[in-house]
Amino acid sequence: MIHAVPYILLGYLSGSLLYAKFFGFVFTKGDITADSPDGNPGAFNAFHNGGFWCGVLTLCFDMLKGALPVMLYRHNAPDFASLGLTLVMAAPVLGHTHSVFHHFRGGKGIAVSFGCLLGLAPDLRPALILAAVFILFSTLIKITPHYHRTLAAYIAALPVMFKVVRVSAVRLGYLLIALTVVMKLLGSKEEKEAFEVKIGWKS
Repeated sequence: MIHAVPYILLGYLSGSLLYAKFFGFVFTKGDITADSPDGNPGAFNAFHNGGFWCGVLTLCFDMLKGALPVMLYRHNAPDFASLGLTLVMAAPVLGHTHSVFHHFRGGKGIAVSFGCLLGLAPDLRPALILAAVFILFSTLIKITPHYHRTLAAYIAALPVMFKVVRVSAVRLGYLLIALTVVMKLLGSKEEKEAFEVKIGWKS
């Protein structure tokens, strides 16, 4: 477990870098979250308020800051499937939602959590499971608005993850990621629209 500590710290500090604010300033010379309804320093507001390249760079770097610590740990850890992996997976997401560089405030952690799961490559099943549930709730079973879709996706992916993924450390890592994102969403002060579900082919 002790060998995981540097990677956990790296993950948390990496996650604490809010690239939406950085690239937003580069492209607009201002804070792109200031005029957004939810104040979220994430890819959506980067695209919406900062433009295409601001959004693309924010998305890529948010995913990279999650993937890199997990990849480094996976390649260097003496025991890959340990509790250390669980904490390394969760650390970047916690850093993003509670950034040490921004008074422990941050974003929702969606892009960075996908990055953490992609860091498990060549095993892409965890990332594909979460992506598939998001797609399901965006097409066949349409859950709106995005706030409720995200909540539903992270919760619904959990039993599938525990069924498909055999490595306990990865299961628990996703559990911590999901808890972090869900708690961040539930604690958000943004105005929440009414929950709505439609069957895709009937809407």
